[in-house]
Amino acid sequence: MTDTIKTPDAARRTFLALAAAGPATLAFGGAALPQTAETNPAPRPGTGRAAIVTGSSRGIGAATAKRLARDGYAVTVNCLVNTDLAAQVVAEIEAEGGRAIWRQADVADPEAVRALFAANNEAFGGVDVIVSNAGIFNAGPFAEMTDAAFDRMIATNVKGGFNTLREAARHVRDGGRIITLSSGIVRQTPPGGAAYAGTKADLQIYARVLAKEVAGRDIRVNAVAPGAVDTELLWQHGEELLEGVAEATPLRRLGQPEDIANVIAVLCSDSGAWVNGETVYANGGLN
Repeated sequence: MTDTIKTPDAARRTFLALAAAGPATLAFGGAALPQTAETNPAPRPGTGRAAIVTGSSRGIGAATAKRLARDGYAVTVNCLVNTDLAAQVVAEIEAEGGRAIWRQADVADPEAVRALFAANNEAFGGVDVIVSNAGIFNAGPFAEMTDAAFDRMIATNVKGGFNTLREAARHVRDGGRIITLSSGIVRQTPPGGAAYAGTKADLQIYARVLAKEVAGRDIRVNAVAPGAVDTELLWQHGEELLEGVAEATPLRRLGQPEDIANVIAVLCSDSGAWVNGETVYANGGLN
């Protein structure tokens, strides 16, 4: 008995016949491979991991917390005063099947930041992603900027960012991500924006240096610098501040919190694994 040798045309016809029968029978040699919903399910990238997002009761922080939860992270939501909004963010995450807690903490207080990390670690066993988002925006020219407004930005943006990243360097697990929120105003330098831009420029330096300090641990550290984003933080200074901003943006609109959350999510994923020690400007082209 001799083996039958198929011609190329015959082999092609066999393949097409198997393909027509559907994926359940398409396999090398024609052997059936059972296909079920459980076969090689695509895992969510953050499954089994945890994230802390400071300043996440509203705006970019809330959008980021919800996006990371959808990506499979257990999330610690943080607020300073808006406890009801923080609880609402947690409720929305849980309603979609995610895991989250919220904790009140002033990032300007190093003890409060340590307690925030401790609460996350107790709830979720550790932390893999830190998004240092909490910040204050006070605009005004040099001649009109008050000591109180300037000092509060220094305390929250500069010291608060330092407190958060210091704990991140101590606690984030190998292979994790550390992201701090800067601002596109650093590059745009509009009149009245110097004090705020100065506090946000510090955060870009933090990211660049910390990326080198955690070298060898497979941790990526980056800053994200949003442009004008449609949040309460921006609108609190009045519509005149935003006059013409949407028209000046090549995409002809203000950014949405979800736009920035999506950029952060990419940096937290394997797709962003080669970006490290950088500032990513997410501003719709408004440079």
